[in-house]
Amino acid sequence: MQLVIAFGAGLVFGLGLLVSGLTNPAKVLAFLDLGGAWDPSLLCTMGGAIAVAALAFRSARRRGRTLLGAALRLPSATDIDRRLVLGSVAFGIGWGLAGFCPGPAIASLAAGSSKPLLFVLAMVAGMGLFELAEWLRSRRCAPA
Repeated sequence: MQLVIAFGAGLVFGLGLLVSGLTNPAKVLAFLDLGGAWDPSLLCTMGGAIAVAALAFRSARRRGRTLLGAALRLPSATDIDRRLVLGSVAFGIGWGLAGFCPGPAIASLAAGSSKPLLFVLAMVAGMGLFELAEWLRSRRCAPA
């Protein structure tokens, strides 16, 4: 049942990305172009997504369990540290350069274009480098 719900949630998410235009890099780049031909239409998409997520997180915190009854593990970190800021900057630079972020890039793979494929490959490579760096860091900090 978890797999069916995960598939359904992913399908709704992907359809939302398509309908909102977030899979179109030109639309995203026009939204990010504050000094030129700015297209504010994605503000509605972001505002709606934030509102829905806020309600969902509030409800989840009250319930304490998932809809299928499993234990709920919500993030507890609230610190704004160097790693969070650097990750946010890297995300923003990538979004601004390519017009893609992870979700829309994966949804755009279905179009068969090379741009989202290159983005996703670079994203996976970056994730791999991060995991390698974390592994090396944990080995260096582990007691001998």
